[in-house]
Amino acid sequence: MSTDPERRRFLGVLAVTTAGAVSLPFVLRATRPAVAADAPRPAQGGSVTIDEFAPDKKPLGSRTQPRVVMTDEAWRAKLGARSYDVMRHDGTERAYTGPGWNRHDNGIYRCLGCDTALYDSATKFDSGTGWPSFWQPISRKNIVQTDDRSLAIEDRTAVSCARCGSHLGHVFDDGPDPTGLRYCMNAVAMRFVPVPGVHITL
Repeated sequence: MSTDPERRRFLGVLAVTTAGAVSLPFVLRATRPAVAADAPRPAQGGSVTIDEFAPDKKPLGSRTQPRVVMTDEAWRAKLGARSYDVMRHDGTERAYTGPGWNRHDNGIYRCLGCDTALYDSATKFDSGTGWPSFWQPISRKNIVQTDDRSLAIEDRTAVSCARCGSHLGHVFDDGPDPTGLRYCMNAVAMRFVPVPGVHITL
């Protein structure tokens, strides 16, 4: 029994279109920059070289600092319950609940645990996720990226502070230009320091 030529042509076009639609997300993903993980989290103690910044964002150069090491009880007392859960036990705050998650003032976001400079407000963007998002850190020396396999459904790249090892959030490859990255941070893991003389929006 012969097949209608028009029907065969239609089925062929349908098959090609379906295959293209399925493969397109993988093609687009391949054009994005890879999210690179660093070495595993460093052991406690010792020292680390980080880039330091003045309150007006002026770079002060690289300096070697001792790692911040504290007991679990001391971290709990310093950070408070919400920040302690996120920073010392890799927790995640609920979206749209972190203090200043939607802030757009000019300044620097610093680690709540050790005051290391993490992000410049100039790289912050509205990701629509409810978490502070940045397209790059203020310095790659100041953070550590590690593989996070805590969720069976996907591999993620966790971001922690290079000096105190506190968990900050995750980085994804769906951000805007110029990096194509989205550093999705927990607001409770950072404190915002405005440039002197700049009004803060509450």
